[in-house]
Amino acid sequence: MKLQATRHWHAIRALLKPLSRRRVRRVLLICAFLGGCGVVTGTNVWIGNCANRYIYTDLESVPPRHTAIVPGARVYRDGTPTAVLEDRLFAALSLYRAGKVDKILVSGDHLAQEYDEVNVMWYWLSERNVPPEDIFLDHAGLRTFDTMVRANRVFTVESAIVCTQAFHLPRSVFLARREGIDAVGLVADRRAYLYAKRDKGRELIAKTVAFLDSYLLGTEPRYGGGPFPINGNGQITHDRFTGKKR
Repeated sequence: MKLQATRHWHAIRALLKPLSRRRVRRVLLICAFLGGCGVVTGTNVWIGNCANRYIYTDLESVPPRHTAIVPGARVYRDGTPTAVLEDRLFAALSLYRAGKVDKILVSGDHLAQEYDEVNVMWYWLSERNVPPEDIFLDHAGLRTFDTMVRANRVFTVESAIVCTQAFHLPRSVFLARREGIDAVGLVADRRAYLYAKRDKGRELIAKTVAFLDSYLLGTEPRYGGGPFPINGNGQITHDRFTGKKR
């Protein structure tokens, strides 16, 4: 057996000998790139197959659920939402006014005092007469994975309509359903976005990461907390109500 293995090894070395180290490195890099592309493609197709049937493009056809989930996005220094975030909020507001949802959970980054996505969302909805008790704030929705896991574990959400852009919805709905939430999605696109191409490109990798987080890595959200049951009064999660962020 040892003699046979040695012969195989010498045969392999003989084949590689004509190749320079630079060429071998290049071949290995090409193989790694092709393998990576295969992983990205496969995970993106998987997530699309899991989520696309639960995504709706118009308010009339989306089935009612208890809660609208609004994932965070960048806000301006003057305390106003960017176009991407405002359209997500508009989708949630439309659902609430149509009686499709009873509560709205806004989830975003509020770890630093100088940067606050969730109170910008809270203020936008409040200005449009959504009662404060029906708005829940998740101050630790640092990424989509954290938002969906915390929606279930911290806020006890069992059914939801996720409000975000079309490029982001398959991953969002996939992660929500993986966490046990009976989730569907409503496309929030109301205009052309400045960084749409960049966001779509990033989403290819984000879907692969979501797949790994869900099936292989055993990832947990960065922060726990609660519980703050979504059937209760949302004011318990408000900075202005408690005097501190949750």
